[in-house]
Amino acid sequence: MNTIKQLLLFFITLIFSSLQAQQINAEINTMAEALEQKVIEWRRDFHQNPELSNREFETAKKIAKHLNDLGMQVTENVAKTGVVAILKGDNPGKTVALRADIDALPVTERADVPFKSTVKTTFLDTEVGVSHACGHDTHTAILMGVAEILSKHKDKINGIVKFIFQPAEEGPPPGEEGGAKLMIKEGVLKNPDVDAIFGLHINSGTEVGKIRYKPGGTMAAVERFVINVKGKQTHGSAPWSGVDPILISAKIIDGLQTIISRESPLVNEAAVITVGKITSGVRFNIIPESAEMIGTVRTLDPEMRTLIIKRMNEMVPSIAKTYGGEATIEFQNNTSITYNDLDLVKKMLPTIQGIAGKENVILSKATTGGEDFSYFQEVVPGFYFFLGGKSPETKEAPSHHTPDFYIDESGMLLGVKVMSQLTLDYLNAQ
Repeated sequence: MNTIKQLLLFFITLIFSSLQAQQINAEINTMAEALEQKVIEWRRDFHQNPELSNREFETAKKIAKHLNDLGMQVTENVAKTGVVAILKGDNPGKTVALRADIDALPVTERADVPFKSTVKTTFLDTEVGVSHACGHDTHTAILMGVAEILSKHKDKINGIVKFIFQPAEEGPPPGEEGGAKLMIKEGVLKNPDVDAIFGLHINSGTEVGKIRYKPGGTMAAVERFVINVKGKQTHGSAPWSGVDPILISAKIIDGLQTIISRESPLVNEAAVITVGKITSGVRFNIIPESAEMIGTVRTLDPEMRTLIIKRMNEMVPSIAKTYGGEATIEFQNNTSITYNDLDLVKKMLPTIQGIAGKENVILSKATTGGEDFSYFQEVVPGFYFFLGGKSPETKEAPSHHTPDFYIDESGMLLGVKVMSQLTLDYLNAQ
């Protein structure tokens, strides 16, 4: 008899929980739709007033004011200009973090919108325009909307929500620390300890209403490398009397590509080695003394990453020596692999499908772009996905990080709904 009562109680609880979840879902939908115009206005304000990495002073003030007005526990000046807020639910439970990046890029905007950025600044001794050419303004506005919704649902939160507004995702200025690495160093995932983290990125090439995701490696580890080649200067008419660092550079570039084409197991994951800049020489008839090359390595597999860097370290000085010169190579890690925790994806995918519609949630291939959200994922399980921002009427959308980059603002509403429901479902399922 006791067993029957226990089973009956179990099923009643299950039905009640299901009805409660449906009710929360409806409330989130209603609140998100009511907030949509406000989220768009926030986004336009950030868009018109963009700030570069580690210089997001006014952006941070606006974020902090909003979170304080919601009654949250707010900490400013985290990792220089970051803002972190804590929302405690009425019931005990785990801690989930939600992250939005807040910095803009040194790109002069050409998109024809009434809230176009006309901001200019000096970046690396060059006067440049500043714009949100990657959509971080939308991420910030979306998370502010999520914060407002969840602050009204404290009674339905089992645990704690930590809102992380992160500066310098695009990388701190030379000689400075910043971004996710510095936030972690300063303890953003502690006090209280974060159990899981969610993040999204709006995508100009994905149609509004759709979401793309990939379990496991979804974005690449990014390394910046600098190669310095030393030769022997001589007259351009007598190359045999010197050592040509430009020739050596060409041979090194050619050799590096064989690491990808002949040594990397590309059936596992993609990998890229790109030399993006070469500096050498001052005059047409002088073979210079030195050359410098700057480039990037992109990998999606930890073992391939180790192999490629090892072979580059071996190959660069050897090729230079073969042609009578010397060469050194140095690496700077910009991001790790953005790795979506397999169990977390499996657990939370039904929530995303329930909000967006199963047919609109698309399993995608990895990309060779990089994201410093990856550093958070090295510490705690994380799930990072892509939100559609392309108008259905747009045939070919301009790429991110370009002057013509454009986002259809109607795509942000889905981001607010999904991030809000993900948070509640994660905490309330524990």
